[in-house]
Amino acid sequence: MSWSFLRDILSGVNKYSTGIGRIWLSVVFIFRLLVYVVAAENVWKDEQKEFECNIRQPGCENVCFDHFFPISQVRLWALQLIMVSTPSLLVVLHVAYRESREKRYNKKLYENPGSMDGGLWCTYVISLLFKTVFEFGFLMLFYKLYGGFSVPRLVKCDMEPCPNLVDCYISKPTEKKIFLYFVVLTSGLCIILNMCELVYLIFKYFSKCCLKRYAQNLTSSQCNYPHTQIQDRIGGPPKGEGLLRV
Repeated sequence: MSWSFLRDILSGVNKYSTGIGRIWLSVVFIFRLLVYVVAAENVWKDEQKEFECNIRQPGCENVCFDHFFPISQVRLWALQLIMVSTPSLLVVLHVAYRESREKRYNKKLYENPGSMDGGLWCTYVISLLFKTVFEFGFLMLFYKLYGGFSVPRLVKCDMEPCPNLVDCYISKPTEKKIFLYFVVLTSGLCIILNMCELVYLIFKYFSKCCLKRYAQNLTSSQCNYPHTQIQDRIGGPPKGEGLLRV
């Protein structure tokens, strides 16, 4: 597939992201997308052809390969990369919706369609939650499918139609293991960045609400202060005012 299409779309998210979000995009582009396109695809290019067993029983190698590699690792990484990137498009779509509303009503409805407030803030937080869940889910799925984050040199298979216990050898296990650790580390780094950005947005939101409430209380107290001063200067309310009259 052409990864440039995904890169061009995600580039539009950069101008609506926070500083931490821009770091996340840099990690995705440089340490994940670029490494995947340049190196990872070549390392796993002919993984099934290079998977060899010490027997020539027809169908034995295919069955053993399917048992130990139910999903191609490189294709699973590609699916992971797509799934963790697409939630960011929610922000772009929300900004486009705001701009279309202003064009439809032909007036200024928002101070800035890309400002992080109101519904756009909620959309951004939801996209962060989805990205974090997808990252963590794919790591757990990878661990479950392959029995850990390692690439063994030798695997033993007794699946039918293999006549007995067969030794199968994985090609370039050290190189694949290095790339596997790199992918896991970058995925963990993206999870940390997403959590940091989520905490930052929540803290900023509550700080803004507290400052706004403090400003309102300060304004109301200043408005009531002159009225109290005037009553004190004229000697307070007239005597007898407020008393019950029979």
